Amino acid sequence: MVLLVVDVQNAIMQEKLYDKTNFIYNMKTLISSARNENIEVIYICHEEPGMLRDSKEFQIYREFLPEEGEKIYIKQVNSAFRDTGLREYLLEKGEDTIVIAGLQTDYCIDATIRAGGIHGFKMIVPEKCNTTVDNEYMSAECTYRYYNEMVWDENKAKSVSLTDVKSMFMQM
Repeated sequence: MVLLVVDVQNAIMQEKLYDKTNFIYNMKTLISSARNENIEVIYICHEEPGMLRDSKEFQIYREFLPEEGEKIYIKQVNSAFRDTGLREYLLEKGEDTIVIAGLQTDYCIDATIRAGGIHGFKMIVPEKCNTTVDNEYMSAECTYRYYNEMVWDENKAKSVSLTDVKSMFMQM
């Protein structure tokens, strides 16, 4: 089991995220719990024009900074698996379960969950550990609920409480 922290970068964290205060608290709790139980924490960062590697916008949000030795994979598309080496790394380690958290629910989290499932990984989504912003069709809250409560059914990903994920970490 690994914890995959996706796109928690300054440029995205500055937007009007749904339930941002609780998201930040839950992410800090999740990351801390993983580290306390020796669960590997892997970061994914998105690079595109306006979010280039050397820019402040690209940098990981200050409250979620990786510790020394934690891996960071850089992607240019929504899925953390495309052309990053992540899949190969996880398979080489014999990992089969990914706890996924971060930004944004309807973009990179969804794409990574779908790709992870296609690659045979069991995807676990901790409650309130992903979020997004309003779009032209739905509010951010509605989008969050749509994906977490309906789209990611048992076949793609299992949505579980943060307490249950912490318990899973302790059992590893």
